[in-house]
Amino acid sequence: MSILVNSETKIICQGITGKAGAFHSAQCIEYGASIVGGVSPGKGGTKSEHGLPVFNNCRDAFSATEAEVSMLFVPAPFAADAIMEAAEAGASLVVAITEGVPANDMILVRKYLDDRGTLLIGPNCPGIITPGQCKIGIMPGYIHRPPQEGSKSIGIISRSGTLTYEAVWQCTSHNLSQSTCVGIGGDPVKGLNFIELLDLFEADAETDAMIMIGEIGGTDEEAAARHIERYISKPVVAFIAGKTAPAGKRMGHAGAIISGGEGTADSKIAALKEAGVAVAESPATIGDTIAKLLK
Repeated sequence: MSILVNSETKIICQGITGKAGAFHSAQCIEYGASIVGGVSPGKGGTKSEHGLPVFNNCRDAFSATEAEVSMLFVPAPFAADAIMEAAEAGASLVVAITEGVPANDMILVRKYLDDRGTLLIGPNCPGIITPGQCKIGIMPGYIHRPPQEGSKSIGIISRSGTLTYEAVWQCTSHNLSQSTCVGIGGDPVKGLNFIELLDLFEADAETDAMIMIGEIGGTDEEAAARHIERYISKPVVAFIAGKTAPAGKRMGHAGAIISGGEGTADSKIAALKEAGVAVAESPATIGDTIAKLLK
């Protein structure tokens, strides 16, 4: 099993004729993802370099291909409209890779998507992968290990793209498989967050444990800790990035800023430990921590 996407998921790429969209669509197709078409305004009726039909808008694309998911490689100034266009066309999930989308735009997007029941991963994220089945985004597929008999399977949720890959590689090196890995992005206004994904992994029969990678800024990790304590029965390992960041200093992601005494690494780590979560002290020990916990 998996969460959100699998080998049968049909995908449209918005921005498929652009440099990034074309390159990563090819990578996803090579991995096994079922990309069935793309959207590039003004290029409807043509074929992409992958031989896929290109449409002028999402409504035509989703109607013609029966796609369910949009993978979005659209420049930041146009990304919000593109996300809402996909939702209006009937997408059940939008995976927005684009970085630099204005927070005010995303506030409008969240309201629009929430009213329609469309799920969003991102923006400013590496995407989602169900190993051996479906990759939507920019993750390096080869490091992921599909679920195998006799191997524990880990669900991974991360605000950091690079640390997602690090956690995956460490799990694979410990002969631990992954059910699904989701990079949620580091922007202050985004789609699916820790709590929603923890619940999905909790309900997934093939997920044995979870890794949650957070960072300074905001209070999402503290909220997740309270949720884990009350509602999550499976083992959870966490790592919080940014322990050495000075207060008021933006570090990396737009959401990684400490203000008003909230959002510090120490406050997040304390909340997670209080909830019974095993917290890795270093990114280098995430794999060791989950392996020891499962023994």
